[in-house]
Amino acid sequence: MTAPPSPDDGLSPAELAAKYGLSVSGARPGLFEYVRQLWGRRHFILAFSQAKLTAQYSQAKLGQLWQVATPLLNALVYFLIFGLILKADRGMEREVYIPFLVTGVFVFTFTQSSVMAGVRAISGNLGLVRALHFPRASLPISFSLQQLQQLLFSMIVLFVVAVGFGSYPRLSWLLIPPVLALQFLFNTGLALIMARLGSKTPDLAQLMPFVMRTWMYASGVMFSIPVMLKEHPAWIADILQWNPAAIYMDLMRFALIDGYGSENLPPHVWAVAAGWAVLVAAGGFVYFWKAEERYGRG
Repeated sequence: MTAPPSPDDGLSPAELAAKYGLSVSGARPGLFEYVRQLWGRRHFILAFSQAKLTAQYSQAKLGQLWQVATPLLNALVYFLIFGLILKADRGMEREVYIPFLVTGVFVFTFTQSSVMAGVRAISGNLGLVRALHFPRASLPISFSLQQLQQLLFSMIVLFVVAVGFGSYPRLSWLLIPPVLALQFLFNTGLALIMARLGSKTPDLAQLMPFVMRTWMYASGVMFSIPVMLKEHPAWIADILQWNPAAIYMDLMRFALIDGYGSENLPPHVWAVAAGWAVLVAAGGFVYFWKAEERYGRG
């Protein structure tokens, strides 16, 4: 006895899915729906970043003190090499140069750590990505948030260094939160870009330390770009000053350090800082979202 013909006979799989409201498992949602899903996971993003921060130094005897000790030790090494031996502090009093250097190291480390964490955000958490359904952007955003929390702990030491060398609290210190907010947006966008690239190219994690070291030397962490390059064509210093790492470092130095005035900043610096933050954050988010359905596969 033959079965009666089905009304679905002759329909393609796509037509059947449309008829019964089915969708492909793991398919990329629309951009606004994706943003809505991310907002719904905001508590997970915060809790995950805090858990990662707590676990980062859990095996070390000094524990969370390494959050502050590591950039301070880096600053000490750079001071010995660049400040005392190579005289990179030319044109600056010692009371200005030491806070200048420490600020540069702390602020650049924030970006460097966000980038390095972003590279491994997907490839280093494949078990989580394959086991659970959630917006994958939660991971690089969470890692960037982890680095922001780490910097906020370090800021206490940075304030102590600034005050210890004569830079006392003043109205310009109110500029610190907006500088950090803009840099956080920029870092998050960069982490999203690197997360997508690193998900398919794990070897990128081995290359990025060299890229970041080059970027650090080109951003004026250890020296003033205009002073160091005053005998070179002006366009070289202009290019280096307009790079985002230098922009955020110089804004933080301007806000925090007495004696580091607006003459050390490029023109329209706040507009440039906001432009970098919005461009990289929005571009990085869209770039990451476009590959949403491919993360953790293959």
